[in-house]
Amino acid sequence: METAFQSQTFSILAILAALLMVVVTGGVVYLTAAEWRDRRRRKRDQEATAPQVKKASQAKKAKKTKKKK
Repeated sequence: METAFQSQTFSILAILAALLMVVVTGGVVYLTAAEWRDRRRRKRDQEATAPQVKKASQAKKAKKTKKKK
């Protein structure tokens, strides 16, 4: 009887371990996908604002050159 109990306990623990591995793997996949998505979004936002920053700095330079004349 004790052997059957040990066998059943080990089976339950093995199933639990496999389930935990699936949960942890799913979490890692989710975090990796979220980081990839955020990195793409940051790059896209940075590219979208870069021309505006460039235009603003050119406008400041133009004002400075006008003041010097």
